[in-house]
Amino acid sequence: MELIVDLHVHSHYSRATSKDCTLQGLYRWGKLKGINIIGTGDFTHPEWFAEMRENLEPAEPGLFKLKDEIADEIDRSLPPSVRDNLIRFDPTVEIATIYKKNDRVRKLHQLVVMPDFKGVSELNARLERIGNLKADG
Repeated sequence: MELIVDLHVHSHYSRATSKDCTLQGLYRWGKLKGINIIGTGDFTHPEWFAEMRENLEPAEPGLFKLKDEIADEIDRSLPPSVRDNLIRFDPTVEIATIYKKNDRVRKLHQLVVMPDFKGVSELNARLERIGNLKADG
């Protein structure tokens, strides 16, 4: 089975991204581009995580789908040729670690993938103690 996956995504809460980087927008463009699994991006942002919990529901283990009533409305606006493309979401976030070593600034970006919202909530609680999760997507 071949899957097309894009896990490095940002939400509309991230700087310099489109206001259309919503779950609905990601779903729509995923269908048009033939992507099967899309990372949610930015799950550490409280408002984005709330949108995720409101609009997504569990599908297969570790994956989520857009709620049927939302997906059906979007599907009706798409060409018939892409309507059957299966879209799943995987909770992801990019965490930037910036530090200084040997008088040089180092920047390391890690992509974190979580299997469920419980794990996301637990990680967010731990990260909130050391940083401002509301600052950027």
